[in-house]
Amino acid sequence: MRLHHPVEPLLPYKKTDDLVKAMGKGSFQARSAGDALKIWKSMLADNTVIMLGLAGAMVPGGMRKIMTYLIRERLIDCLVSTGANLFHDLHEIRGLRHWQGDPLANDSLLREEGIDRIYDTYADDNEFLSDDACVAAFARKLDRSRPYTTREFFYLLGQHLAAEYREDGILTSAAAADVPIYCPAIGDSSYGLAMAADKELIKNPLLFDLLRDVRESAAIACAAEASAVIYIGGGTPKNFIQQTEVYAMISGQDAKGHRYAVQITADAPHWGGLSGCTFNEAQSWGKISKEATTATVYADATLALPLIVSALSCEEELIKRRTRPALMEKGHFKL
Repeated sequence: MRLHHPVEPLLPYKKTDDLVKAMGKGSFQARSAGDALKIWKSMLADNTVIMLGLAGAMVPGGMRKIMTYLIRERLIDCLVSTGANLFHDLHEIRGLRHWQGDPLANDSLLREEGIDRIYDTYADDNEFLSDDACVAAFARKLDRSRPYTTREFFYLLGQHLAAEYREDGILTSAAAADVPIYCPAIGDSSYGLAMAADKELIKNPLLFDLLRDVRESAAIACAAEASAVIYIGGGTPKNFIQQTEVYAMISGQDAKGHRYAVQITADAPHWGGLSGCTFNEAQSWGKISKEATTATVYADATLALPLIVSALSCEEELIKRRTRPALMEKGHFKL
């Protein structure tokens, strides 16, 4: 019999950290959220490089300032994101908004009114077109005699947006903190559309060196004393981070596997997709260390992420004491 740890009934808590810690003494996804908090704290206390993958419509879903906080306070060291989240971030940095909508709306009527729908969230299509123009105008100013990594592109874009607008976001805070952002599927987003459709960029295109993105991100994981991963959703960002360890193996480097791993996903493993795949499965590839401490929260990230990060923000002494890994020292990734 293994009856050692009783389930502790939850009470109303005035402090979020008390609530999430207490959830860790419960069951089901409440316990997983409590475990995720403990593991994230261990990442911060250990000398780890923390890489976060961001997928899904997180910025339209209200997660921009949560992500900005994580970057500004150095609770993560590297961000890998879909282009969509970074485009929606640019949209809000420019002072534009996403709006609460109706998931049962008449979409044909919305189309006639120039409104784009993301489940229960709306956006103005004309405003998105102005975002496209903003991206193309910025890209036209860059030196197009050489290819860029996506990290370089978004670092420069973050600096540009910080100079032009007052609202802070993922791109601007990452540029200020020198937190590298990689976007491995930049063509699969409005960034790709905006630059592909611009007449001047058609004649003299801006080129991306995506293979250098692969080498750089792998170097971050390989050079670190230990690496930790956090996945919000799955998709390309999750795979891009996972493959850093595979790259180390095929290039003859020391592949240790990520030491800590947390994911928040609404996808189940039995469909066979990467977004739902377990960390145990990732161990079969050598992506996650055999001794890794892991937690998977099966939940809507717009519920779980604010809870966990709010609880983490209460750990002021831990955050203050965190030593930034030498590889990630400010200035390392600047052009």
